[in-house]
Amino acid sequence: MSFYDKVRRQKNLSFSVILFTLAIGVLLGTVMQTGAKAAKDSVVAADATPLVIPSPVMVQSEFAKIAKRLEPSVVNISTQYIPVKKDISQSRPTAPNFRRRGQQQQPDQDDQGGDMQQFMQRFFGGGIGPGGPGGNFQFGEPDDSASAALGSGVVVDRNGYILTNNHVVEKATRITVKFHDDPTEYPATVIGTDKDTDLAVVKVDRKNLVAAKIGNSDALQVGDWVMAIGSPFGFQATVTAGIVSALSRDVPGGEASTFQHFIQTDAAINPGNSGGPLLNINGEVVGINTMIASRSGGYQGIGFAMPINTAAKVYNEIIKQGRVTRGSIGISLEETNESSLKVYGAPHGVLVRTVTPDSPGDKAGIHEQDVITSIGNKPVHKSQDVIDMISESPIGSTVKMGIVRDRKPETLSVMVGDRTKVWASLYGGQTPAESDAAPSATQMKFGMSVQDLRQADKDQAGLKVKGGVMITSVEPGTFAEDVGLQKGDVIVEMNRQAINGRDDVRRIQATLKPGDPVLFHVMRELGGTRGGGDWTSFYPAGKLPETN
Repeated sequence: MSFYDKVRRQKNLSFSVILFTLAIGVLLGTVMQTGAKAAKDSVVAADATPLVIPSPVMVQSEFAKIAKRLEPSVVNISTQYIPVKKDISQSRPTAPNFRRRGQQQQPDQDDQGGDMQQFMQRFFGGGIGPGGPGGNFQFGEPDDSASAALGSGVVVDRNGYILTNNHVVEKATRITVKFHDDPTEYPATVIGTDKDTDLAVVKVDRKNLVAAKIGNSDALQVGDWVMAIGSPFGFQATVTAGIVSALSRDVPGGEASTFQHFIQTDAAINPGNSGGPLLNINGEVVGINTMIASRSGGYQGIGFAMPINTAAKVYNEIIKQGRVTRGSIGISLEETNESSLKVYGAPHGVLVRTVTPDSPGDKAGIHEQDVITSIGNKPVHKSQDVIDMISESPIGSTVKMGIVRDRKPETLSVMVGDRTKVWASLYGGQTPAESDAAPSATQMKFGMSVQDLRQADKDQAGLKVKGGVMITSVEPGTFAEDVGLQKGDVIVEMNRQAINGRDDVRRIQATLKPGDPVLFHVMRELGGTRGGGDWTSFYPAGKLPETN
């Protein structure tokens, strides 16, 4: 065999070996893959069908439509309150400090009963954790540190007017409003408040807002679907749903207001929802969320909303005159029962317990132990009927009142008076706080409190001015402090207008808008010695800030 044949034979052998090796590799790979597939098929359910995600299709419900439509109208309201330090040396005796309804209560450890009044809580603030945005804020005696709180509100006018709760903005030094999907914080100004219904109107300087549609709360029935939108615990634009649990619900306990008759609902509402809207299935505002009954301070299925029909009346009066006036005739009432009605010879009605001297009721001839049976041809069955009818009557109007006296029916004509003025007459034309020997202080929106000056005070201090009010405290970080006002200063003029008392300060304040200039004429005693008779005159001025 030649050398050439040997080489060719060796190449063929090598090639055969390579082909054999490749064939063995392919065979082994196929066997292993088949085994792995068989092992895999033995684990997965053979009869399972893979899930297929369909193309996105919007599934709209009525709730979703309402939420989307109302989101631009529901706002988050945050407030800051800087308490005023008390001057113990100058303080006067005050009435006992009763816990407010709005103050957070401690949970009752005994679940077996207890007065419901212990668990009525206002929606102050709302955040996560103590010291965080909201937390549990105590609104009893103020301390020396700033406090913050969160609440909700609903836009009712496209020009920036917002309806909320009074307790959301009460005592606030700073108020800011945030809208959904808008990070901007807008400063807000309080237009007016009404403590009796716990309602307030605030305004932001932003136009072309989306106003919520107002409904009629008288159309509600127990069992109707309702929705609540607000900022519970600071979570903005939270939507919950439930039903109307009861209507015209009065809050039990002596602290309940005479003018509050709530819609009760089981829609989940929590601290921070306060001031937000309660909506019917048509997306109309039928209530303003105000209060909860809870052992823990959170949602337990019992929430209360002020009916929008009441809220609308309050709103209309506030935007018209800055406050709410209610009628009164100066009498106190007592409920009757079947036995007492038989004694008085009346078919139904309520008993007159007392009549305030010189009040409209007294002038109309109402006597103690008269039984009121009707007002304006509408029957009276309980005290609340009388209160509601009289309070809603225009000041100065005359109502026909049916009574039974000595078992004989009569009709009296009674002129309705202003509730504030009628009841002030019980204290000689002043409120109880004003009837003391020394004048009391009144909080003003500039961040200061002032009191009237008596001539005896001026004589003792050697102050020779006509009129004037004395500043009793100045809140830190407010307009009053910014312009240099101090406790003990005497304001004799504002914007070149004489100040003879607190009413003059209120009157001038009412004419001012955020950004307006304010000029004070102030008298300050030199040396800090009271009664020295050495006073200096100066004129601090500044622009009113965007919030009050």
